[in-house]
Amino acid sequence: MALHGGPGASHDYLRPQFDALATGRTLLYYDQRGGGRSEVAREVPLGWREHVADLAAIAGAAVPAPLTLLGFSWGGLLAVLFALEHPERVARLALVAPAGTHAGVRLEFERRFAARQAAREIVEARAALSRSGLRERDPDAFWRRAFELSVAGYFKEPARASNLTPFRVAARAQQAVWQSLEGMDLRARLHEIAAETLVLHGRHDPIPLAASEELVAALPRARLVVFEDSGHALYAEETARFVEVLDPFLPRSP
Repeated sequence: MALHGGPGASHDYLRPQFDALATGRTLLYYDQRGGGRSEVAREVPLGWREHVADLAAIAGAAVPAPLTLLGFSWGGLLAVLFALEHPERVARLALVAPAGTHAGVRLEFERRFAARQAAREIVEARAALSRSGLRERDPDAFWRRAFELSVAGYFKEPARASNLTPFRVAARAQQAVWQSLEGMDLRARLHEIAAETLVLHGRHDPIPLAASEELVAALPRARLVVFEDSGHALYAEETARFVEVLDPFLPRSP
Protein backbone atom coordinates (compact mmCIF):
# COMPACT_ATOMS: atom_id res chain seq x y z
CA MET A 1 0.00 0.00 0.00
CA ALA A 2 1.28 3.44 -0.97
CA LEU A 3 0.70 6.25 1.54
CA HIS A 4 0.89 9.82 0.29
CA GLY A 5 2.14 12.80 2.21
CA GLY A 6 0.68 16.14 3.14
CA PRO A 7 -1.18 15.56 5.35
CA GLY A 8 -4.25 16.60 3.38
CA ALA A 9 -2.87 15.92 -0.10
CA SER A 10 -4.00 13.20 -2.50
CA HIS A 11 -2.27 10.17 -3.96
CA ASP A 12 -1.97 11.60 -7.49
CA TYR A 13 1.33 13.40 -7.01
CA LEU A 14 3.17 10.16 -6.28
CA ARG A 15 2.50 9.20 -9.87
CA PRO A 16 3.86 8.43 -12.40
CA GLN A 17 7.15 7.73 -10.59
CA PHE A 18 5.71 5.35 -7.97
CA ASP A 19 3.91 3.48 -10.74
CA ALA A 20 7.31 2.31 -11.97
CA LEU A 21 7.34 -0.01 -8.94
CA ALA A 22 4.17 -1.79 -10.09
CA THR A 23 5.95 -4.25 -12.37
CA GLY A 24 5.38 -7.69 -10.87
CA ARG A 25 3.27 -6.35 -8.03
CA THR A 26 0.14 -4.32 -7.35
CA LEU A 27 0.32 -0.92 -5.69
CA LEU A 28 -2.78 0.20 -3.83
CA TYR A 29 -3.26 3.96 -3.56
CA TYR A 30 -5.99 5.83 -1.71
CA ASP A 31 -6.72 9.44 -0.80
CA GLN A 32 -6.53 9.84 2.96
CA ARG A 33 -9.53 11.33 4.69
CA GLY A 34 -9.91 15.05 4.24
CA GLY A 35 -7.74 15.20 1.11
CA GLY A 36 -8.19 14.64 -2.60
CA ARG A 37 -11.39 12.79 -3.36
CA SER A 38 -11.87 11.68 0.25
CA GLU A 39 -13.82 14.76 1.28
CA VAL A 40 -15.49 14.71 4.68
CA ALA A 41 -17.91 16.94 6.58
CA ARG A 42 -16.42 19.58 8.83
CA GLU A 43 -17.43 17.73 11.99
CA VAL A 44 -15.55 14.56 10.99
CA PRO A 45 -12.31 14.14 13.00
CA LEU A 46 -9.07 14.15 11.02
CA GLY A 47 -6.42 13.26 13.59
CA TRP A 48 -3.72 10.62 13.34
CA ARG A 49 -5.80 7.97 15.10
CA GLU A 50 -8.52 8.29 12.46
CA HIS A 51 -5.93 7.94 9.71
CA VAL A 52 -4.55 4.79 11.32
CA ALA A 53 -8.08 3.39 11.66
CA ASP A 54 -8.82 4.18 8.00
CA LEU A 55 -5.66 2.41 6.90
CA ALA A 56 -6.56 -0.61 9.01
CA ALA A 57 -10.04 -0.76 7.47
CA ILE A 58 -8.86 -0.36 3.88
CA ALA A 59 -6.05 -2.86 4.28
CA GLY A 60 -8.35 -5.35 5.96
CA ALA A 61 -10.77 -5.18 3.05
CA ALA A 62 -8.31 -5.10 0.17
CA VAL A 63 -4.89 -6.50 1.10
CA PRO A 64 -4.00 -9.88 2.57
CA ALA A 65 -1.84 -9.71 5.68
CA PRO A 66 0.96 -9.18 6.39
CA LEU A 67 1.25 -5.72 4.89
CA THR A 68 4.01 -3.88 3.12
CA LEU A 69 3.57 -0.13 3.58
CA LEU A 70 5.29 2.30 1.22
CA GLY A 71 5.00 5.78 2.69
CA PHE A 72 6.27 9.15 1.51
CA SER A 73 6.87 12.06 3.90
CA TRP A 74 3.84 12.22 6.25
CA GLY A 75 2.86 8.86 4.72
CA GLY A 76 6.08 7.45 6.15
CA LEU A 77 5.15 8.67 9.61
CA LEU A 78 1.64 7.24 9.14
CA ALA A 79 3.23 3.88 8.33
CA VAL A 80 5.27 4.07 11.56
CA LEU A 81 2.18 4.95 13.59
CA PHE A 82 0.28 2.06 12.04
CA ALA A 83 3.12 -0.36 12.79
CA LEU A 84 3.10 0.73 16.43
CA GLU A 85 -0.67 0.31 16.73
CA HIS A 86 -0.92 -2.92 14.68
CA PRO A 87 2.50 -4.61 14.81
CA GLU A 88 1.12 -8.03 13.92
CA ARG A 89 -0.21 -6.72 10.59
CA VAL A 90 3.01 -5.27 9.14
CA ALA A 91 5.82 -7.24 7.53
CA ARG A 92 7.76 -4.47 5.78
CA LEU A 93 8.04 -0.71 5.84
CA ALA A 94 9.49 1.32 2.98
CA LEU A 95 9.82 4.89 4.25
CA VAL A 96 10.66 7.52 1.65
CA ALA A 97 11.80 10.85 3.15
CA PRO A 98 9.70 10.14 6.26
CA ALA A 99 8.39 12.94 8.45
CA GLY A 100 10.01 13.10 11.87
CA THR A 101 8.92 11.08 14.86
CA HIS A 102 9.06 14.07 17.22
CA ALA A 103 8.23 17.76 17.03
CA GLY A 104 11.82 18.97 16.86
CA VAL A 105 12.25 17.48 13.40
CA ARG A 106 9.20 19.27 12.04
CA LEU A 107 10.32 22.60 13.46
CA GLU A 108 13.72 22.25 11.82
CA PHE A 109 12.10 21.22 8.54
CA GLU A 110 9.85 24.30 8.59
CA ARG A 111 12.83 26.56 9.29
CA ARG A 112 14.90 25.10 6.46
CA PHE A 113 12.05 25.06 3.96
CA ALA A 114 11.15 28.70 4.69
CA ALA A 115 14.78 29.72 4.20
CA ARG A 116 14.93 27.96 0.84
CA GLN A 117 11.69 29.53 -0.34
CA ALA A 118 13.15 32.93 0.58
CA ALA A 119 16.21 32.36 -1.60
CA ARG A 120 16.81 35.17 -4.10
CA GLU A 121 16.37 33.04 -7.22
CA ILE A 122 12.94 31.80 -6.09
CA VAL A 123 11.78 35.24 -4.95
CA GLU A 124 12.88 36.74 -8.28
CA ALA A 125 11.20 33.94 -10.23
CA ARG A 126 7.90 34.55 -8.41
CA ALA A 127 8.12 38.26 -9.14
CA ALA A 128 8.88 37.58 -12.80
CA LEU A 129 5.91 35.26 -13.05
CA SER A 130 3.61 37.93 -11.57
CA ARG A 131 4.82 40.46 -14.16
CA SER A 132 4.70 38.06 -17.10
CA GLY A 133 1.04 38.29 -17.99
CA LEU A 134 1.00 34.50 -18.25
CA ARG A 135 -2.05 34.29 -15.98
CA GLU A 136 -4.13 36.01 -18.67
CA ARG A 137 -2.50 34.38 -21.71
CA ASP A 138 -2.34 30.79 -20.45
CA PRO A 139 -3.89 30.22 -17.00
CA ASP A 140 -2.95 26.52 -16.92
CA ALA A 141 0.71 27.29 -17.62
CA PHE A 142 0.63 30.06 -15.02
CA TRP A 143 -0.69 27.82 -12.27
CA ARG A 144 1.73 25.04 -13.19
CA ARG A 145 4.64 27.46 -12.85
CA ALA A 146 3.21 28.89 -9.62
CA PHE A 147 3.02 25.35 -8.21
CA GLU A 148 6.62 24.61 -9.17
CA LEU A 149 7.80 27.72 -7.36
CA SER A 150 5.72 26.85 -4.28
CA VAL A 151 7.52 23.50 -3.90
CA ALA A 152 10.98 24.47 -5.18
CA GLY A 153 12.44 24.37 -1.67
CA TYR A 154 11.87 20.63 -1.49
CA PHE A 155 14.39 20.00 -4.25
CA LYS A 156 18.16 20.02 -4.45
CA GLU A 157 17.79 21.82 -7.77
CA PRO A 158 14.66 24.02 -7.84
CA ALA A 159 14.29 23.49 -11.60
CA ARG A 160 13.51 19.83 -10.93
CA ALA A 161 10.17 20.82 -9.41
CA SER A 162 8.82 20.45 -12.95
CA ASN A 163 9.14 16.66 -12.44
CA LEU A 164 6.54 16.68 -9.67
CA THR A 165 2.88 16.05 -10.43
CA PRO A 166 0.93 19.09 -9.15
CA PHE A 167 -1.23 18.66 -6.07
CA ARG A 168 -3.20 20.62 -3.52
CA VAL A 169 -3.25 20.28 0.25
CA ALA A 170 -6.46 20.61 2.24
CA ALA A 171 -5.42 22.97 5.01
CA ARG A 172 -7.95 21.71 7.56
CA ALA A 173 -6.81 18.12 7.17
CA GLN A 174 -3.17 19.12 7.41
CA GLN A 175 -3.68 21.21 10.52
CA ALA A 176 -5.80 18.56 12.21
CA VAL A 177 -3.14 15.88 11.84
CA TRP A 178 -0.30 18.02 13.14
CA GLN A 179 -2.44 19.25 16.03
CA SER A 180 -3.27 15.66 16.97
CA LEU A 181 0.45 14.88 17.02
CA GLU A 182 1.38 17.92 19.09
CA GLY A 183 3.77 16.94 21.86
CA MET A 184 4.12 13.37 20.63
CA ASP A 185 7.57 11.78 20.71
CA LEU A 186 7.71 8.26 19.33
CA ARG A 187 11.41 7.64 19.90
CA ALA A 188 10.94 5.62 23.08
CA ARG A 189 8.64 3.17 21.27
CA LEU A 190 10.43 2.65 17.97
CA HIS A 191 12.15 -0.50 19.22
CA GLU A 192 8.70 -2.15 19.26
CA ILE A 193 8.56 -2.21 15.44
CA ALA A 194 9.77 -5.60 14.29
CA ALA A 195 9.01 -5.09 10.59
CA GLU A 196 11.90 -5.12 8.16
CA THR A 197 12.39 -1.46 7.24
CA LEU A 198 14.11 0.43 4.45
CA VAL A 199 14.47 4.20 4.78
CA LEU A 200 15.32 6.45 1.83
CA HIS A 201 16.47 10.01 2.46
CA GLY A 202 17.80 12.76 0.19
CA ARG A 203 21.03 14.39 1.26
CA HIS A 204 19.54 17.83 0.53
CA ASP A 205 16.14 17.24 2.11
CA PRO A 206 14.95 20.08 4.38
CA ILE A 207 14.01 17.28 6.76
CA PRO A 208 17.37 16.70 8.48
CA LEU A 209 19.18 13.53 7.48
CA ALA A 210 19.92 13.06 11.18
CA ALA A 211 16.21 12.35 11.73
CA SER A 212 16.31 9.30 9.46
CA GLU A 213 19.64 8.20 10.90
CA GLU A 214 18.10 8.34 14.38
CA LEU A 215 15.04 6.43 13.16
CA VAL A 216 17.11 3.66 11.60
CA ALA A 217 19.30 3.37 14.69
CA ALA A 218 16.20 2.87 16.86
CA LEU A 219 14.46 0.28 14.68
CA PRO A 220 15.60 -3.32 15.19
CA ARG A 221 15.61 -4.30 11.49
CA ALA A 222 16.24 -1.17 9.47
CA ARG A 223 18.74 0.22 7.00
CA LEU A 224 19.17 3.63 5.43
CA VAL A 225 19.94 4.55 1.82
CA VAL A 226 20.99 8.15 1.22
CA PHE A 227 20.27 9.75 -2.16
CA GLU A 228 23.16 12.14 -2.66
CA ASP A 229 21.63 14.15 -5.51
CA SER A 230 18.14 14.70 -4.06
CA GLY A 231 16.09 16.79 -1.72
CA HIS A 232 12.75 15.79 -0.22
CA ALA A 233 11.01 14.54 -3.38
CA LEU A 234 13.81 12.09 -4.14
CA TYR A 235 11.49 9.86 -6.16
CA ALA A 236 11.04 12.73 -8.64
CA GLU A 237 14.74 13.74 -8.64
CA GLU A 238 16.45 10.33 -8.86
CA THR A 239 13.65 8.18 -10.20
CA ALA A 240 15.82 5.45 -11.70
CA ARG A 241 17.72 4.95 -8.44
CA PHE A 242 14.48 5.14 -6.45
CA VAL A 243 13.14 2.19 -8.42
CA GLU A 244 16.48 0.36 -8.34
CA VAL A 245 16.66 0.55 -4.53
CA LEU A 246 13.03 -0.24 -3.75
CA ASP A 247 12.24 -2.88 -6.36
CA PRO A 248 14.19 -5.73 -4.70
CA PHE A 249 12.87 -4.78 -1.25
CA LEU A 250 9.17 -4.77 -2.09
CA PRO A 251 7.57 -8.24 -2.34
CA ARG A 252 6.20 -9.39 -5.67
CA SER A 253 2.73 -10.70 -6.33
CA PRO A 254 2.46 -14.50 -6.01
